[in-house]
Amino acid sequence: MFKDGLLKDKRILVTGGGTGLGREIAAQYLKLGAEVWIAGRRSPTLAATAKELMAEYGGAVRTHPVDIRDAQAVDAMVEHIWTQAGPLTGLVNNAAGNFISPTKDLTPNGFNAIANTVFHGSFYVTHAVGKRWIAGGHKGSVISILVTWVWTGSPYVVPSAMSKAGLHVMTKSLAVEWGRYGIRLNAIAPGAFPTEGASKRLRPDGKFEDGNDRNPMRRIGMMPELQNLATFLMADGCEWLTGETIAIDGGGYLANGGSFTELDKLTDADWERMRALIKAQNEKDRAGRTA
Repeated sequence: MFKDGLLKDKRILVTGGGTGLGREIAAQYLKLGAEVWIAGRRSPTLAATAKELMAEYGGAVRTHPVDIRDAQAVDAMVEHIWTQAGPLTGLVNNAAGNFISPTKDLTPNGFNAIANTVFHGSFYVTHAVGKRWIAGGHKGSVISILVTWVWTGSPYVVPSAMSKAGLHVMTKSLAVEWGRYGIRLNAIAPGAFPTEGASKRLRPDGKFEDGNDRNPMRRIGMMPELQNLATFLMADGCEWLTGETIAIDGGGYLANGGSFTELDKLTDADWERMRALIKAQNEKDRAGRTA
């Protein structure tokens, strides 16, 4: 779909780039000639992903372990990139967290686990990159990975819906404030593009395909479709496009509104079982971060 070398001379940071959607977006950028930086909390995962992507596509993938909930650590990471490699040309705010839960059962720690990464962390990275672009007179492009819930809201994922809605508003606000500097901000709101992390925390006892009959196109998303949209928004040639959140979900949210409404039928025992599954996945991930 895109010509070889389309992203040559681009230097792009993808947060949460070691796994899931971030990994797939990073792979596409690398394939098209960009120098890619991937950031995340698990250093072994980042290193393995970088090695795999370079073996498949060549080019350069650099890694930086960071907890984006720490503003000082984020600023240090961005300063390191500027010093070691030069200014970024693009940023993808992909790092996130989410899990399903009745809101009445959320603890402050549970809420903050999502909000501190998605809401605070994404702002910290955007701010650290954007202020350097402005100071240096550089143009740049920011893409934030959101959800269709920014328009509809969604039950049982309230911390994520609230945090992603904040980034939706950040995209619109900074598109206006930073437009005069040649800095663009857009967002993608994917529908069901199954990844291991999303499946284990959002559909712990089922599959995303279970909802195909409710989607107007009767299927889930294919990863190249998301990669292509992320490339279009990052490439040269659409510099007048800014401040937009684009849904790529087969018309799902237009037809059905918010996600997870079907969870109303779950019993307390069902929720206990799913909490156990989610807890097991969280413990597995924590073990990976300390390995």
